Amino acid sequence: MEFRFREGEEVTELPEATDAGVYFIGRIRTPWSDRKDCPRQGREDGPECRIELDARWAPALRGIDVYERLDVLYWLDKSRRDLVTQNPKSDGTLFGTFALRSPQRPNPIGLSRVRLERVEGTTLVVRGLDCLDGTPLIDIKPNRCEFTPKASPKETVQG
Repeated sequence: MEFRFREGEEVTELPEATDAGVYFIGRIRTPWSDRKDCPRQGREDGPECRIELDARWAPALRGIDVYERLDVLYWLDKSRRDLVTQNPKSDGTLFGTFALRSPQRPNPIGLSRVRLERVEGTTLVVRGLDCLDGTPLIDIKPNRCEFTPKASPKETVQG
């Protein structure tokens, strides 16, 4: 993928090795194959998209259908990882990468809160995604505002 630098943007040298491994658990299917067509933020009234889990993770979906909203984490595999300042409007105004929701980041992890429409086997049909077709899936979690812990509360240690 070709990247263009905007005025004032800076890059840094990347480390030689990574610190952790990630298992991609599936792929995300959206109508967008080019970044210029992809929305900047997902919308609940956006098109239906599909989150396709690998079959080995099918049991991990048990009980997910009770949630209206899910948090989806994905790997923005076509993103730059070395930008430390960015000029998102191309107007000379610079922001640090951590002050933006840009896909260009050291660890290009995307996060979308989506509305679950339905479950079809190992596929979740959702609305609200903002990533390219074929994006690798990292994780799915119930929206924390809807989630009630299944385990008993932890005892607090006073010291």
